[in-house]
Amino acid sequence: MNKKPVETIMGIVVLLVAVLFLVFAYRVSDLQVVKGYELNAKFLKVGGLNIGSDVRINGIKIGTVTNQKLSHDDYMVDVTLSVSSDIKLPNDSVVSIVSDGLMGDKFIKIEPGKSQEFLQNGDTITKTQDFKTLEDMVGEIIFMVTGDNNEK
Repeated sequence: MNKKPVETIMGIVVLLVAVLFLVFAYRVSDLQVVKGYELNAKFLKVGGLNIGSDVRINGIKIGTVTNQKLSHDDYMVDVTLSVSSDIKLPNDSVVSIVSDGLMGDKFIKIEPGKSQEFLQNGDTITKTQDFKTLEDMVGEIIFMVTGDNNEK
């Protein structure tokens, strides 16, 4: 087996470029968990929201879903969010679960409120909106179009 040193060097270069590409792709893809303060929210249905899903304000990632569990008391889903410590959220902010397009991933959308008091580490957000499925939205549209025809 008489191998040329050029082939060995080229193999090492290809492997190095592949590793650098993977590191670059990981950093650009924004898959890192945002470290910050934790907030809690309760939802009736989460519709496929996963641990690691984004928490966004106006489309910008400001946090990550770190945990979700079913409450044994009221059968609601307790969702724990980690929000970047440089983002201060008013305590009347509205949190909803939305989808990134018709078939896209689910994420938490936060609409900041106007209050002068801010949420602190461990607080529970009280204003939440559950995930609306496609069937829910079609039902609402049909109800709006048909209206209440019980009047005679």
